[in-house]
Amino acid sequence: MLVIFAVIIGGIVTGRLLIGRRLAFVQRIITVTIWALLFLLGVEVGSDPAVVGSLATLGTAALAIFAFSVAGSIFAAWLLWRRIRGRAVPADEGEEAADGRVSTWTALCGSLVIVAFFVAGCAAGLLTPLDTAGSRVSTYVLYALMFCVGVTLGNDRTLAGRIRRLDPRLALLPVATAVGTLAGAALAAPLLAAWSLTDTLAVGAGFGYYSLSSIFIADLRGPELATIALLCNVMREIFTLLAAPLVARWCGPLAAVSIGGATTFDTTLPIITQSAGRPYAVVSVFHGCALDFSVPFLVTFFCTL
Repeated sequence: MLVIFAVIIGGIVTGRLLIGRRLAFVQRIITVTIWALLFLLGVEVGSDPAVVGSLATLGTAALAIFAFSVAGSIFAAWLLWRRIRGRAVPADEGEEAADGRVSTWTALCGSLVIVAFFVAGCAAGLLTPLDTAGSRVSTYVLYALMFCVGVTLGNDRTLAGRIRRLDPRLALLPVATAVGTLAGAALAAPLLAAWSLTDTLAVGAGFGYYSLSSIFIADLRGPELATIALLCNVMREIFTLLAAPLVARWCGPLAAVSIGGATTFDTTLPIITQSAGRPYAVVSVFHGCALDFSVPFLVTFFCTL
């Protein structure tokens, strides 16, 4: 986490030093890097026999918990947005952010391209299984993303003023995400006869942090529930990368942040910044950090009930 902070700050400093220069190419670099990250994620999924083999059996449970928990987080974030809309961002800046967001058709096309890269990665992983556990390529790609995002933030002359005018109640967004996610996971429990309410809550409490939450669940509840947690939280991350532009347009910028859960601090930050607007980058980082720290406590709590 400290490394990612350092990379973002380094990008912000670089952007400040380059104020006055046109850096439109940085957005194109961000887009291409997101494609590369999705391809690598697909390779990782396709190369993991445990994940591939469990898709047919445990995937249904993971899909149900994912769908209900993300729907709950979108609804909770939308309610918060309705409450503070008009004060979260000044009117002129809000219009600028809205204009900066892409049209529905453009967002859909971008999502289809992302799906294509992820599917290509899965196919590559299936055809040529790779040991991605020890590889740091995806880590370096993530660092490149964070640096580019920092550059775009530091190069924006108006960003500091817009951040100061953000409504302080945006700090409630992590709470809204947690409550909405857990409420949705609880609603999914009656549909899954093989799993208890505390099981679905433990899975939902991963908030997209699939590596850490799966480790805790595997130790406390066994490998089957851990696999469900892995699949569910991977689905949440992929869904955010695919659907953030559409969610921002239909349900507001807070919903686009909320769906990313704990990943809004790192992997999904670039797409959220593009979809919701630059002022929400700071909200996204705070949101991801708060949920990131909550995952070990909440997952452990629900697993031990």
